[in-house]
Amino acid sequence: MSSEERDRELGMDRKITRRDFLNGVALSLGASLVPGHLLAQDAGPDLSAQDPLLAKDITPQDSRYYPPALTAMRGNHPGSFEVAHQLRDESFWPTASSPQSTGETYDLVVVGGGISGLTAAYFHRKKAGSGARILVLDNHDDFGGHAQRNEFQAGGRLLLSNGGTQSIEAPSEYSRVAKTLLAELGIETQRFYRYYDRKLYSSLGTGCFFDRETFGADRLLTGMGKTPWPEFLSQAPISDVARRDIVRLYGEKVDYLPGLSTKEKRAKLAKISYADYLTKYCKAHPDVLPFFQTYPADLFGVGIDAISALACFENPDDYGAMTYPGFDGLQLEEPAEEEPYIFHFPDGNASVARLLVRALVPGSVPGDTMEDVVTSRADYTRLDRDGAPVRIRLDCTVVRARHVGDVASAKEVEIAYVTKGKLFSVRAKACVLACYNTMIPYLCPELPERQKKALAYCVKVPYLYTHVAIRNWSVFSKLGIRHIVAPASYHTYVALDFPVSLGEYRFPSHPDEPMILFMLRSPCKPGNPRRVQYRLGRLELYSTPFSDMERKIRDQLQRMLGPAGFDAARDIEAITVNRWAHGYAYEYDSLSDPAWPRQERPCVIGRKQFGRISIANSDAAARAYTDAAIDQAWRAVNEITPYT
Repeated sequence: MSSEERDRELGMDRKITRRDFLNGVALSLGASLVPGHLLAQDAGPDLSAQDPLLAKDITPQDSRYYPPALTAMRGNHPGSFEVAHQLRDESFWPTASSPQSTGETYDLVVVGGGISGLTAAYFHRKKAGSGARILVLDNHDDFGGHAQRNEFQAGGRLLLSNGGTQSIEAPSEYSRVAKTLLAELGIETQRFYRYYDRKLYSSLGTGCFFDRETFGADRLLTGMGKTPWPEFLSQAPISDVARRDIVRLYGEKVDYLPGLSTKEKRAKLAKISYADYLTKYCKAHPDVLPFFQTYPADLFGVGIDAISALACFENPDDYGAMTYPGFDGLQLEEPAEEEPYIFHFPDGNASVARLLVRALVPGSVPGDTMEDVVTSRADYTRLDRDGAPVRIRLDCTVVRARHVGDVASAKEVEIAYVTKGKLFSVRAKACVLACYNTMIPYLCPELPERQKKALAYCVKVPYLYTHVAIRNWSVFSKLGIRHIVAPASYHTYVALDFPVSLGEYRFPSHPDEPMILFMLRSPCKPGNPRRVQYRLGRLELYSTPFSDMERKIRDQLQRMLGPAGFDAARDIEAITVNRWAHGYAYEYDSLSDPAWPRQERPCVIGRKQFGRISIANSDAAARAYTDAAIDQAWRAVNEITPYT
């Protein structure tokens, strides 16, 4: 079969919900946000099918502007990163003119409209009063940072999913500051015990897909983790020795580190990769490694070659799709049992960002509860209005933040940014940089060299968070699975979306209803040091066009599910790829990072206050969690309070 014939078979020529890229940003203006169980209604004409020139004037000031409904390439979308890359490559300022002053002055300018940046604005206004003048600048076409919202129209109804940050994980462990913020926003986490349907998938299990490129044949096996391992692996296209050792690893309870105390065992596990632990200590044949390789990818962005065995032991899979064998006989203290992974809005933590925007900009997100925020349509025309005390300005890439005069005596900070190809500047009494740590040295070249080096250490973890709207999910019900582990496929994890019904939004609970599939790719490059893998993965994500990604998505779903009746050409209704080339904050691991004293960790050195400029974001905590972003915003705002 030719590649053209295969493309037609997969439906690459079919009309699904795609959007043309206009001025580097995809524009779709037809989706109206209504309760998910009601029929969809159009909010206006879909300009994507018209002359692209007509859409050039669609800005946040236009009532038709509505980023959550955009499909195709989202996340770090075209138009959000090019100027930053020019700044990194030292090609921006040699050709740039002097910034044109807008004449605006603020008490605080926040660089970055993610949860940390929005929280910084919220905390500052709470401290300074409702009259405080605050400007939030973000390089994306939507607010929320990684907490993006994906909307789909499928089967005549609205479906929601998270474009990035998924859940409020373990909220009981949040700091007092973070818990207070959630409460003030109206988020009562205990309600999720009612809203998250923990019974819907109770009869569905895990499948494992072996691909022919790696294992010699395409084969989907169901019952992983429930069917006895000898039976489950009997049809797996793997060698006899690999089958024998996987069964042994899961079935026996052996101390593979005999003669060591518990403390010594943990120290040993901390300094060896999980791959080495399996082969050198558990004496498994190397043929088992492809089966386990991508187990930690969803959390760490790399495979078992680049993460410590201790990290694998201490971080069981949140999704419940798989477990790490080899630890049962070590008699280590088991990790503390966490709260269930259920604290999830239908659009993930995008609802947290929307609640923050609702609090900061009156009328921007109608309603007043954690329930109605889900089905409220955000009004982007209200975000950046003249005279408003808090303004959120999108599609603005900041290129400089510097003190006006000497750092010690300066009374203002000048912030320069690019929007629509033009360079502007504003001034503020103080600035919070709630953006990627690695960008800050380019924005503030006056920082001490030690601090810049520390900031550069944080190499964010690249990911694809892909969402596919399908006609129905009957094939999953037929197979008896809710998620699929695909150790060597392009996307290594595929799952039915989180079953949350909240407020007016109703989750598609019947197999005949349309569904969102979540697909995860970590573009790691095994065999390289962890931080190098992240850089190489980022390069892959930026250099792969959406058409190639779509082809891989369709091909994988067809090969996995086609034998059970799935037809990629017929059953796929929409595709959104959330490309996070700069995704999770870099978290330290004992295998690849030194055991610094706490105050010598790069994140601590990097976040040091610099005059009237403070630094927030989860990078500043080296923890890729929402509460870290909140806590760092609190610290940063307290640092700049004396100046405002």
